Amino acid sequence: MTTNYYVHNIDSFALKFPTWFPIDGVRWYGISYLFSFIFTIFALNFYTRRKKSPLSTDQNLSFLNHTICGVLIGGRVGYVVLYSLESFLKNPLEIFAIWRGGMASHGGFIGVIVAMAMFCKKNNVPIFSLADICSTIAPFGFFIGRIANFINGELYGKITTVKWAVIFPKSAHNAVDISLIPPRHPSQLYEAFLEGLILFLYAQMRFWTKRNDKPGCLSGEFLILYAAFRIFAECFREPDAPLILSMTRGQFYSIFFLILGATLVTFPIKRN
Repeated sequence: MTTNYYVHNIDSFALKFPTWFPIDGVRWYGISYLFSFIFTIFALNFYTRRKKSPLSTDQNLSFLNHTICGVLIGGRVGYVVLYSLESFLKNPLEIFAIWRGGMASHGGFIGVIVAMAMFCKKNNVPIFSLADICSTIAPFGFFIGRIANFINGELYGKITTVKWAVIFPKSAHNAVDISLIPPRHPSQLYEAFLEGLILFLYAQMRFWTKRNDKPGCLSGEFLILYAAFRIFAECFREPDAPLILSMTRGQFYSIFFLILGATLVTFPIKRN
């Protein structure tokens, strides 16, 4: 009986506004972004105080602003282009409909890389040293973001009968009887554990114990592990877009990150 499983009934709104207000309220997903940015600035300042960062305190705030733009613009553009291209081609203005949701982690990744490259060129900062620092911070954002996905009841997993399966009412749009909705893998929590917690602990350990590593090595390892974890976790996740070469979109796009990470590790950048 599916009623023996946990039924997801968490409200996606942390705070709801009156009906006359322009927006419905504040969602946990939005709060997760806010917490991620707050954690980022505290972490950057901590590295600066410990003399582990090429940035000054003033530069940290500027870099955070670049990062925020990279995440938001890259995440939205990435979702529209990588997951909803047909809809975008029919209506290009769809890219601005952020109130409908839709952010892609791969797009956010690329957005941050572009923003970081622009910041480093403008401020004459070694990009791979800064990328290594970002590799120790980003997993926190992945962790809290996936928890927010679970709270929203979105990006759920495939149907299963494991004991820890969850019934997501959103997975059955027309079902009224909960007992008729099949339980699914809580794949959001799998990704939070792998891409978030495990990757965070690994990156922190490598950053504080590394010996004679050239800039970019940690970034390469980070990309390899992220891609591997993402490809594995996607095996339990319900595809949210048509497959590419029998792979989910997340698995297919992660292959390019895997190649980039392997390149950084195999051909380490000379010290700046």
